[in-house]
Amino acid sequence: MRYSEAIANVLSLFDSERARVDGPRQKAIYNLERMEAFLERIGNPHRRVPAVHIAGTKGKGSTAALCDAAFHAAGLSTGFYSSPHLHTFRERMQRDCQPISEEEFAGLVADIWPLRSADGNDVVTLFEFLTAMAFHCFDQAGADVQTVEVGLGGRLDATNVVDAEVCVITSVSMDHAKILGDTIGEIAADKAGIIKPGSIPVIAPQRPEALASILEACNRVDVEPILIGRDVTWESRPSVPSGGRSGRPYQSLTVHGLLGSYDLDIPLLGDYQMENASTAVTAVESISRVQGFDISAETVDRGFRSVTWPCRMELLARDPLVVADGAHNDYSVDKLLESLPHYFDYDRLLVIAGFSRDKNVDAMVDSLAPATDLAIATQARHPRALGVEELSEMLKERGAATSIALAPREALDLARGEAGPRDLILATGSLFLAAEVREAALGIEPEIYPSLRRKENR
Repeated sequence: MRYSEAIANVLSLFDSERARVDGPRQKAIYNLERMEAFLERIGNPHRRVPAVHIAGTKGKGSTAALCDAAFHAAGLSTGFYSSPHLHTFRERMQRDCQPISEEEFAGLVADIWPLRSADGNDVVTLFEFLTAMAFHCFDQAGADVQTVEVGLGGRLDATNVVDAEVCVITSVSMDHAKILGDTIGEIAADKAGIIKPGSIPVIAPQRPEALASILEACNRVDVEPILIGRDVTWESRPSVPSGGRSGRPYQSLTVHGLLGSYDLDIPLLGDYQMENASTAVTAVESISRVQGFDISAETVDRGFRSVTWPCRMELLARDPLVVADGAHNDYSVDKLLESLPHYFDYDRLLVIAGFSRDKNVDAMVDSLAPATDLAIATQARHPRALGVEELSEMLKERGAATSIALAPREALDLARGEAGPRDLILATGSLFLAAEVREAALGIEPEIYPSLRRKENR
């Protein structure tokens, strides 16, 4: 099977990430029985590789990437499954910190494509198929450990078939309310559905309502959680300042873990990344105790130093500064705006803004509009992207000086034309918008699928 054929096959499956699904259809889409039956036909590969399973609203991807980097630095054979991807489906399945090749992707699709349905009727979704591919991939490669990031929620997410030794819940905030619940407590309860009997739960700092739901879930399956901020703590250390204009910006911290202290330097910016690093250290310590992995403090630091997690306060260019961040809810946007001045020296802030229409766009625009000197409204090629004209009106209503660009690539050109040498251009509002600006800034050719080609060429 060729790679193009493999991609076409995968894209023929129902894609819950691109569809707008509410109400009764959700139960048909989020169906662990179908996923378990699919994996049974493949041979249950998810049961053969020790796992760290990570859910949360903010920071789950960064925390997962840090865990994977530490495992790799320790000389372990690693698998890392994450979503969504930025530029190619292959990013979702990484072995030893590298996306799998086109040949391996095609081979995995060929292996399990005939098993996607038992009777031709209840066919797995695209996300379920990719999740099973990842488990099959890591099993076939003989991975020592797999880091698995939840796609959406936790309780009914396709990844929740894995019986993980360590279950992590990162910071929970309002997101996907139509699917997960109307309150922080309901959302946290859904995410805590990954916590199973016999597992070690690692819980990042939470709002009281979220923590109450998570602790209730732990009590229900009789497991004792490790609370970051209580059982494991951290403190920042002075970093070499770069202002973002020379050298690779990073931040330093000391984590006081369960097995010792760790002096760490991480190239992931934002105060919340210290919380994520502390959570990752605890997850690595916890599974190492269970599996007998030998991972020293020096190894963890080496792994964390090497980590890459694009579009999370990522510096793409200098003179002017260009930063991309996939903040997609008001909590994330507020934290981003609060963090920027701590890591970058700049005079004016120019924002390239684009949102998915199923998010709380009003709240995000409320935060961005007063903070920007110029807002450029644009639209990612993703089918759930909010239209440019509608976004422009929302920004103007809140008093922001606003321009329009029909695509993120044009928005970056416009922003660079308007920016002075000491200004900062920030691309944010959705991970899809941030990814397209990253493509334009770094000259990356994305995979443009037939169903999206019309919008890309508009």
